[in-house]
Amino acid sequence: MSNPAKRNALDQAILAAITDELTTLDAATRCVIVTGANDMFSSGYDISEIAPQDFAEEAEKLVAHPFCAALAALDAVDVPTLAVLTGSAIGGGLELALSCDLRLTSEHIRLGMPPAKLGLIYSHTGLRRFLDAIGEPRTRELFLLGRYIDAATAQSWGLVNWVVEHDELATTALELATQLAHNSPLSMAGNKRVLRELLHAEGALDPDVEREMLSLRASSFRSQDLLEGVSAFTQKRTPSWKGR
Repeated sequence: MSNPAKRNALDQAILAAITDELTTLDAATRCVIVTGANDMFSSGYDISEIAPQDFAEEAEKLVAHPFCAALAALDAVDVPTLAVLTGSAIGGGLELALSCDLRLTSEHIRLGMPPAKLGLIYSHTGLRRFLDAIGEPRTRELFLLGRYIDAATAQSWGLVNWVVEHDELATTALELATQLAHNSPLSMAGNKRVLRELLHAEGALDPDVEREMLSLRASSFRSQDLLEGVSAFTQKRTPSWKGR
């Protein structure tokens, strides 16, 4: 992922490219590495420059379709996926990393979930992903505080598997990818399918409740608070919340 002017923010082009790449893999592919250029993994959704009059529609459009499609492609791909965090992973960038099977990171990075600082209600599927990975107490801490944590803390929580020095990152990533690539593709695909179905069964919601969750999230895209939160973040000032 490369979007240097915006710290590798996830825009339409990057998300579409991830989906296209994962859904058209060569049959000989045995492992996929997801990483970021310019010593950054990803700063999350690219919503900072959406015009105020188009904000609700354009922000929801970015998050609802291309982002979900990229995560779905990561979930569905049969080969193992390894996220290599060359730099910080924030918001949607962190969920993208968590959607990979395994995560390797440099020791000098931050990981965070800022929806509470922006006035955004996060998706129930995204929150479920964090609950499955790090449990309820850590998920509450991450989302309700809008907290940023360092790599060592992330490893202790289970958000990342390995932490190495920055100059060892590329070598370690290739070593891990090589190990994954030499394992049985039948086993990789089968075990991933079993894990996917087990997690899906645990996370299934009543259809009426799920519609309510989707409506609740959609309402935040039309809220004054989200527009104020993004504006305050862009202008580097304290937001003035309205609660609506």
